[in-house]
Amino acid sequence: MTEPVPAGPTPIEALHDEGPAAPPRSQMRDIWDQFTRHKGAMVGAFFLVFITLAVLIGPYIWSVDPQKIDIRNKDMRPIYTMLWDSSAKVSWAKPLGSDQLGRDHLAQLLSGGRASMAVGWVAMVLSLLIGTVVGVMAGFVKRLDGILMRMTDLFLSMPILPLLLVAVTLFRQPLRAAFGPEGGMFILIVAIIGITSWMPTARIVRGDILALKEREFVLAARSIGTKPFRIITRHLLPNVLSPILVSATLGLATAIITESALSFLGVGFPSDFPTWGKMLADAVARMEDFPERVMLPGVAISLTVLSVNYLGDGLRDALDPRARGR
Repeated sequence: MTEPVPAGPTPIEALHDEGPAAPPRSQMRDIWDQFTRHKGAMVGAFFLVFITLAVLIGPYIWSVDPQKIDIRNKDMRPIYTMLWDSSAKVSWAKPLGSDQLGRDHLAQLLSGGRASMAVGWVAMVLSLLIGTVVGVMAGFVKRLDGILMRMTDLFLSMPILPLLLVAVTLFRQPLRAAFGPEGGMFILIVAIIGITSWMPTARIVRGDILALKEREFVLAARSIGTKPFRIITRHLLPNVLSPILVSATLGLATAIITESALSFLGVGFPSDFPTWGKMLADAVARMEDFPERVMLPGVAISLTVLSVNYLGDGLRDALDPRARGR
């Protein structure tokens, strides 16, 4: 009696290679999938793109001069105040109201956002460049580690706000004379914020470089005679891109808050140049009568900083392979 033949492929047929069932996933696809699963990061990215496009394109759509004085239409209330106060003085020509000089709040909000966001982005890039260079040099060159880290500790121990006020007092007039009132203050504020906010990035990058430079692929690159600059740019910097991007988002939020604080204290841009911080400072005197004047720039600053922080959280989770897939 013959044994039954088992079902399924024969041994010869099992040796045939049918190829992979699906194409391999790329690392960028995994990072994007992890980022899109982070709801807070998606909301933050959407609002950051929205507010950036609004301050860039908005002044061309709402082409009202933010510095134009219109005494006849001063102290206008926003249109939405009619929901609870039918006697409010409103005008569809000024949907967000006007200040005590009749300047349009919507135009000021858009123009002030452009100035605040410009300061934030440029100062963030400057602090990121300084922090990355200092961190890489301290972690890669052993002789410079002690000097650069003690300098970093020195900057961290300095009181930032008094230092900012002293620097503005000393260099405001020369820069205004050289580059104009707005240009000089822009350069001064960006330089001050960039020089005083690079330290966290430097410490993070240094720690990662110290761990990476002892890895096998770096030792192999050294063994074949690769130059140090090539090792840094080809092998080390791509592997510290994740903490650098996270530091960039946090640096943007810090720069926006710092610029708003300087303008609020009256040592930022000229008094007739609108920024979110300057709008807050102008609104404090009549805050009880017109609370919306404080709320509008305050909400804009808060939501922008919050969106940047959520975006940083999403980038951190997406770029960290240990957290990916949670």
